[in-house]
Amino acid sequence: MANFFSNLFNRQSQSVLGIDIGSSSIKMVQLSRKGGHPVLETYGELALGPYTGKGAGEATSLSQEKIIEAVNDMLREKEVNITTKLCGIAIPFASSLMVVIDMPMATKTQLDQMIPIEARKYVPVPISEVTLDWYTIPKDKNADGSAPNDKNQPTSKIEVLLVALHNDTINQYKDIVTKSSLDASFFEIEIFSTMRSVLDQEVNPALIIDMGATTTKLYIVERGILRSSHMINRGSQNITNELSKSLGISLEDAEYLKREKGIPGQINGIEVKEVMTITLNYIFSQANQVVLAYQKKYNKNVSKVLLVGGGSALKGIVDVAQNNFQTEVVAGDPFGKVVAPAFLEKVLKDTGPEFAVAVGVALRRLQELG
Repeated sequence: MANFFSNLFNRQSQSVLGIDIGSSSIKMVQLSRKGGHPVLETYGELALGPYTGKGAGEATSLSQEKIIEAVNDMLREKEVNITTKLCGIAIPFASSLMVVIDMPMATKTQLDQMIPIEARKYVPVPISEVTLDWYTIPKDKNADGSAPNDKNQPTSKIEVLLVALHNDTINQYKDIVTKSSLDASFFEIEIFSTMRSVLDQEVNPALIIDMGATTTKLYIVERGILRSSHMINRGSQNITNELSKSLGISLEDAEYLKREKGIPGQINGIEVKEVMTITLNYIFSQANQVVLAYQKKYNKNVSKVLLVGGGSALKGIVDVAQNNFQTEVVAGDPFGKVVAPAFLEKVLKDTGPEFAVAVGVALRRLQELG
């Protein structure tokens, strides 16, 4: 079932839609602009488990036809009341390859010729089967504008973020757009959507932990630039599985318990918190290793940890994370970048981490309208 909520404002300007198709649900956020500010019109979430006979919250591997069916169901959902087809769509991080590579100092024209050749070392399929994109990561500068003496980065080298998307993936999303009658102006890898929605003008490196149903993505971002990415093959569904086994209850009941109670103490004499934090502590331990590797390579400390994704909406998760990191931990607040009714403030703050990608996509689509 989709979320509730529609018709927050009388719509005066053109509306846009941000679409995030995940492994366990589809999320959509509709925005418009009023007085120069992005305004939230409606948002919703549709569980994908029921399309394969599973419960809400369970990850699925849907056929292309089922995904298109679910997208169309979401667009027609009366309780959400989506009124536009103008959109952008996020592509899962797992469908992409992103790596930071060292390249010799060269002009853009030279790099355009060199990077596809260098990419063959990292892309496990023929280059003709992927779409490549890249951008140069700016060098750090001292207060006087000079380059710092970085022993790890010779002055004759530059760092380049290389991004590769398989052409089959792009074609699948084009098929979704066509068969849903959507007007999508772009596809964007989800990390860039998340960065747009939850980061401000952080100067120091920040770690984004995006916890999905089956995987958790880790991104280190500095000055608005992605510097490191990593994926862990555990997510919020692992917590549900552990709860189900420990309490002897169905997956559906375990998912309900997780969503409603968060991280409680005892249930039927069982320390549920200990059960639920097995997965969380593993994820945060892996995240700490990524942070330490970054600090060692660049001699910089990560100043903030932001939690996003459906798994990070778990009540009490910020406290558990805080116990695992030596820096500030906060829940991502993508709805904080849009205007919404005051009475929805708590609801949007609680549910916000789940919608970081969809909000970020919608914000970009709104920017395109000018």
